[in-house]
Amino acid sequence: MTSLPDPLADSIAASGRASEKLNLPTLQSKMKSDPEGYSSELTLIYNQFKSSLELFQQQAALNFTSLSGIAADATVAKDLGDRALFLAHVTPFYPKELAQFPNELVRFLESSARNLPSGLRMHVTQALILLINRKIIDIAETLVVFMELQTVGDKDLKQLAFSHVIHSIKRMNQKHKNDPKNRALQNILFGMLQQEEEAKAKRALITLCDLHRRKIWFDDRTANAICTACFHVSSRIMIAALSFLLDFEKIEDDDSDDSGSEDDLITQQPQIVLNKEAIYKANHKGTTSSKKKKKAKLQRVIRSMKKQQRQSSEKTNSSYYSPLNHLKDAQGFAEKLFSRLQSCDHRFEVKMMMVKVIARTIGLHHLILLNFYPYLQKYVQPHQRDVTNLLAAAVQACHDMVPPDAVEPLFRQIVNQFVNDRSRPEAISVGLNVVREMCLRMPLLMTEDLLQDLVLYRKSHEKAVSSAARSLLTLFREVCPSLLVKKDRGRPSDPKAKPKAFGEVNVASNIPGVELLEQDDDGISDEDTDGEIRDVSTDDDNQEDDEAGSGDSDNDSEYEYGNSSECAQEMDDDSTVGAEDNEVSEEDDNNDSADGEIDVSDEEASEEDGDEEHEESIYWKRVQVTRRMLMLITATQKQRKESFLILRDS
Repeated sequence: MTSLPDPLADSIAASGRASEKLNLPTLQSKMKSDPEGYSSELTLIYNQFKSSLELFQQQAALNFTSLSGIAADATVAKDLGDRALFLAHVTPFYPKELAQFPNELVRFLESSARNLPSGLRMHVTQALILLINRKIIDIAETLVVFMELQTVGDKDLKQLAFSHVIHSIKRMNQKHKNDPKNRALQNILFGMLQQEEEAKAKRALITLCDLHRRKIWFDDRTANAICTACFHVSSRIMIAALSFLLDFEKIEDDDSDDSGSEDDLITQQPQIVLNKEAIYKANHKGTTSSKKKKKAKLQRVIRSMKKQQRQSSEKTNSSYYSPLNHLKDAQGFAEKLFSRLQSCDHRFEVKMMMVKVIARTIGLHHLILLNFYPYLQKYVQPHQRDVTNLLAAAVQACHDMVPPDAVEPLFRQIVNQFVNDRSRPEAISVGLNVVREMCLRMPLLMTEDLLQDLVLYRKSHEKAVSSAARSLLTLFREVCPSLLVKKDRGRPSDPKAKPKAFGEVNVASNIPGVELLEQDDDGISDEDTDGEIRDVSTDDDNQEDDEAGSGDSDNDSEYEYGNSSECAQEMDDDSTVGAEDNEVSEEDDNNDSADGEIDVSDEEASEEDGDEEHEESIYWKRVQVTRRMLMLITATQKQRKESFLILRDS
């Protein structure tokens, strides 16, 4: 240890604190309350920290192990760790004196982290995290250090460093996305992921996957970086990336279950139920303080309920997005991964993971990889291990952009190996289900003879086999009924339905619904409106005559419905009113002709009145027709017969 300078020792002795042992927690609280009065103590402790730091750095430079040298003394390591934490706590109060302290900690961990005792390494890391949380140093300057600390071999330190990186980036993007900082941090992690050193690349991949799973870095750059990890030199990195791409949906479900359990705990914490009685008590019963407490409880319950509703709505509305959806060059990714699959000598489970990823990529992006289907054909056997996963991959790799000739050998292989009389019922049901799913995506694979043979399995005594055959029959009743025998077609919705030929595309020659823009605001053009009025008037006149005839022929039916006589009376009243109006108008015309003077305004008024009367008559006729139709609908069978007889006679 270096000796104190004379001026500093004299100042401490003059202050009366020379004989006191420096108690760091007490001194820390005093320095926070009076920073200027304890500057000498700060200088003393800072000098002691730097001297111990230099000794540890020299030991690391000489490649000493932690079992020899100064690190073997536990008290020295503990004192250095305590001083590091102490200085980290008081750094905000002494920004000028401790300006270089954060960089010294970073350099110390970079140079000698692997040679330090675990306790000292943990204390120095905690001091650096405290400085980052107080925004004295940026996460971009320390990200490399924290990623290297995860490869040291200390389990507790690895967990601490990993959680700090995740939470720091999450806190940085909490209010809004900080794209410049995110891009800088992503470049660091992407560079570590491309390194050949397996430990660093694996920690970088785990960090990127966790940030993508939490939807903090839910962008194309992160997704493509995770997908490119499938081509890493290390097989462990490749397997980790493949497992993340395959289990991404399952990980999301696990997270939703965890969040749901947390929400249940939150809702179980309040001991009050949200009902009318609780609201009434919170507002009208008890003292002022008790009302305040009850209202606070109600607000907590309301907040938890709103949070639960918001999260449930996000679960129902959020669509599933795998990192494979964000691939920029999906065709190149699938071809490169398939070439690695053909040349690799990994165990069968790893090959199955690669097959699943390739098939999922083909299905998501509608890729064409013709060599993939003959590769699957080699493994399609009922006794093959994980044959259901292989068949699922075959189904996922089928879409309407693939030529049917490329998939037909695989399709025939599945039918011949699984759907035959010598196979077990489980194999037959699996084969029929796979055939149905493949035909749902590519109906052109099926032929008429093959379909008729497969449909016969609906008469099987095994329930699984018969239900699978019936589902295939139902599919082709909708897709292409002409392939079925006439007795098996049933009543299809579209008897002439046929699947599109390969490469056939329906090109729209116009915009559907554009004719609606040419119509009026009411949705009907003027010409159509006039035509409808004319048709309605003629139909209504005919119906008037029918009703008049029916009224003369049968009075009991009028009494039974109770509306026809009233409607006829209304029509008679309207006709008498119209006749009177006509007489009045004739007298006015005679007077006007006698006088020889024509008033233009009176003519316009009479025309408007005539239009209104015409519209009113049309309205009442429509009401009458509607009543008649409603009576026919709601009448009994006997009444319907009588009404039809009346209409026939009329």
